[in-house]
Amino acid sequence: MPAAVRLRTDFTARELRHRATVTKNANQSRRLLALAAVLEGMSRAQAARIGGMDRQTLRDGVHRFNARGPDGLTDTWAKGSPPRLSPEQQAAVAHLVEAGPDPAVHGVVRWRRQDLREVIAARFGVRYHERTIGKILHKLGFSRISPRPRHPAQDEWIVAEFKKTSPRPLTAHLAGVGSDKPVEIWFQDEMRLGQKNGLVRVWARRGSRPRQPADQRYESAYLFGAVCPARGTGAALVMPRADLGAMQHHLDEIARTVARGARAVLLLDRAGWHTSAKLVVPENLTLIFLPSRAPELNPVETIWLYLRQNWLSNRVFDGYEAIVAAACDAWNKLLALPATITSIGRRDWAHIGQT
Repeated sequence: MPAAVRLRTDFTARELRHRATVTKNANQSRRLLALAAVLEGMSRAQAARIGGMDRQTLRDGVHRFNARGPDGLTDTWAKGSPPRLSPEQQAAVAHLVEAGPDPAVHGVVRWRRQDLREVIAARFGVRYHERTIGKILHKLGFSRISPRPRHPAQDEWIVAEFKKTSPRPLTAHLAGVGSDKPVEIWFQDEMRLGQKNGLVRVWARRGSRPRQPADQRYESAYLFGAVCPARGTGAALVMPRADLGAMQHHLDEIARTVARGARAVLLLDRAGWHTSAKLVVPENLTLIFLPSRAPELNPVETIWLYLRQNWLSNRVFDGYEAIVAAACDAWNKLLALPATITSIGRRDWAHIGQT
């Protein structure tokens, strides 16, 4: 049997019990209580039971206590092996992932773990398992995310500048409006809805492939919609086609929905029926056109997604009347959720100075 290890005596049992009551580390607390029992003359077997450990663990705790005092009884964890990729190499991997693959060079259109494994092995001479590549990506802050679509001819600099300078065109267009006149920010767009309807994800048993009805007919209508995020309201019309006449009716509907005595700034894209000189813009509306090929600047695009995911997808419409009824029902349900309109539609760059 090994000889008993003597316990240092510069701490009293009372001091150890006091430290056990104030520490937030549960493991350190029970070890302190066990050593306090030893100092009070209790057998080491009994002291070990008080601390919820065996005698060998208590013996290890005595060695740690003798070496470092109460601080030696906290848990310490091994740091593990150092990373095989240096911080500079990890930064290079992160840049590689963000930049994406070049199909002509790498032969793929998106990074997979096996692709990155081969690139890392060739570039840095370090070979990992695919699962380890996934862990490295998570550690670097990456996860698998569905990308947002972007027009290939979009000028990102113009989009950024529009956000940065958006107050200027507002000020210029509203120069003749009195300072005491309230100004509302509106966004407008239109959506095609028809029998060629989309499917959205549903909950189903893992491993199954649920089926949803998908119509192959072509009857359709257009939902013209506009929202005012600050007020949590909107104005919409369902029209048989998207043209100048439909747009004129929608402008008139928006003008009737603007608060009495207010001026509305309507931000919209550059579709032909939006920019036509034949449009008669109501007196309480001011049109400001968004940059070309930049649908992400218009929150109504997200409103359409919300309507489809909640009320319009995974359905078959018998005819035009059913399409119109579904569109009206979905829009009215949206209007009953003003907080949702505000949450989806508000853009800080457009609502500067508004609460």
